[in-house]
Amino acid sequence: MSPDDQKATSCRETYQGDTVLAGLLTKHGARLDVAGVRALLDGVLAAPPAEHAHAWHAMVCAAPSPALAAQLEALKADLAARVSFGLAEGAWRPARVADLRAELVGKGLAGFVLPRGDEHQGEYVSPRNERLAWLTGFTGSAGACAVLTEKAAIFIDGRYTLQVRAQVDGGIFEYRHLVDEPLHEWLAANAPTGGRIGYDPWLHGSDGVERLRAACESAGAELVALDANPIDAIWPGQPAAPLSPMVPHDLRYAGKASGEKRAELAADLRKRKLDAAVISAPDSLAWLLNVRGGDVPHTPLALGFAILSADEPGTVDLFVDERKIPPETRAHLGNAVNLRPPAAFAGALAALGARKARVSTDRLTAAAWIDRTLTQAGAATTRDICPCALPKARKNPVEIAGARAAHVRDGAAMAKFLAFLAREAPSGELDEIAAADRLLEFRRAGENFRDTSFDTISGAGANGAIVHYRATPSTSKRLAPGMLYLVDSGGQYLEGTTDVTRTLAIGAPSAEQKDRFTRVLKGHIALARVRFPKGTSGSQLDALARAPLWDAGLDYDHGTGHGVGSFLSVHEGPQRISKLPNAQALLPGMIVSNEPGYYKTGEYGIRIENLVAVSELPPQPGEERPMLGLETLTLAPIARELIDVGLLTDGERAWLDAYHARVHATIGPLVDAQTRAWLDGACAPLEG
Repeated sequence: MSPDDQKATSCRETYQGDTVLAGLLTKHGARLDVAGVRALLDGVLAAPPAEHAHAWHAMVCAAPSPALAAQLEALKADLAARVSFGLAEGAWRPARVADLRAELVGKGLAGFVLPRGDEHQGEYVSPRNERLAWLTGFTGSAGACAVLTEKAAIFIDGRYTLQVRAQVDGGIFEYRHLVDEPLHEWLAANAPTGGRIGYDPWLHGSDGVERLRAACESAGAELVALDANPIDAIWPGQPAAPLSPMVPHDLRYAGKASGEKRAELAADLRKRKLDAAVISAPDSLAWLLNVRGGDVPHTPLALGFAILSADEPGTVDLFVDERKIPPETRAHLGNAVNLRPPAAFAGALAALGARKARVSTDRLTAAAWIDRTLTQAGAATTRDICPCALPKARKNPVEIAGARAAHVRDGAAMAKFLAFLAREAPSGELDEIAAADRLLEFRRAGENFRDTSFDTISGAGANGAIVHYRATPSTSKRLAPGMLYLVDSGGQYLEGTTDVTRTLAIGAPSAEQKDRFTRVLKGHIALARVRFPKGTSGSQLDALARAPLWDAGLDYDHGTGHGVGSFLSVHEGPQRISKLPNAQALLPGMIVSNEPGYYKTGEYGIRIENLVAVSELPPQPGEERPMLGLETLTLAPIARELIDVGLLTDGERAWLDAYHARVHATIGPLVDAQTRAWLDGACAPLEG
């Protein structure tokens, strides 16, 4: 290696100092100076790692040279080595709860309620908003806690009943069910008379606040909105707000121009005699403006707020950190989108109130702070479903075609992974983390892959019974003969979002395991084959998936299906398939999951999940009403070795054989010879 090559390599590996970086920034006409880059990196390091690790460079310079890119990465590495958010496994300490209590006493508060969420009431949040995890150690995607002077409780749903006991100190927190034993009921029974109970109005919706307020009043206590979250005052090293570039989402994937979407929604606002709508859901923002980002894990979102005007072009005021907007995106947004700093959001809401505007806010994602600010300023608010929600959920033909393409690509990755497991799992040398890592490798090899759509659930044996289990070094089991292995995973592709669960037998399954698996499969097939009239909701279909389990006195504690976005959130409303009442009809273009399951605590878990698209069906002779059906999008073999063929009807067998024939015909030509040979057997017609 020449001295010049050695110097270049060294420059790429080590930070050469602020003076060198300053010269490079000036030379390239960068948007930021050195201090600006350092401040930017606080947010970059607080955002999840991007699949394209250098994407953040666009926030500094449009086209950095290799030398500038190397110095940016070297500085990032130097700063990352010093970062500690306190969120790593094993980092939790009881002193955090004691520190919170001391902070509350100093503010004259008798307690504090804390949900798991952010200013957008989102499921996936940035590290800065992982306050519940930092305070309690619980890392699930849904939950809340209440901390009083003498007692505390944590609230989780049925997915996390096992996980919460493994992560949260039962000597400090009572374990409560989020639905059956909700937070507001606990407060009504435990809030001290005369006590002031604080809450962060950015982290609760208005409906939730009213329930908490009524509970406190019934106990003789007072619910108090706080100007600052007390967790932020006691969290050393709390991450900054995340920063990732907002990028255009190409029309070939979006299927409809942003201007067209804005005009249609503005016309609808005028029809409803509304002046504006506050867009508080980041996935709605992404869909409306045809942009994507990387501020939160697994979902390509740029966090921010917007106000959509009812004027004829559908003008939008967009409140985001301007550092997120590279020149390309500024050009993409166009003149009808006014870029404004986040600090201007409160003033913009007040201005709507000052002119007595009629404003729609999203009852699911708008923070209580937004509703309160508008109302106090004089606006007439209508709390309703986000105007973007339904058109976003009803995928256009381009998005449906993209979903099909993404599932073909994802199916090839799944086939390679399942074939790999068939070869390697019986050895007992493969653990849950290694298996999930290998699946990620197969997905990464596919075109247009951008991220997993959630943390892969890789559960062997008893861990498979933990519905939203996440393997860690301390919990990861080896896959071994005699176990069932459940893997629930998905990918984010430019064309669409995938989510698939398969359950496999390592070695010979027991008769009970085959019975339970087959009942889950029968429910899955019943939903996949259903024909239903227009106007039917998912709640009306849910029992179809559960009936075979109910016949044996069995059930599962999660919903049967959730909506899925188009290169957006893997959990999307307003549609769902669930026991819980839901008036939203399933409409053509919606994508939902079909995922019945069964879980035997301490032993094994079973789930079979495909994504399906709601579609119009051709009329059959004698039908009097238009009918809809569910097109199965996911393409991955279902474990034949776990099926008790005698429990299947002829129609169920025919469905499964046809599904496997389609998987084989579509995926077979896309995989290597070794995988194709495995696929031949995995997709063969059922025998017996």
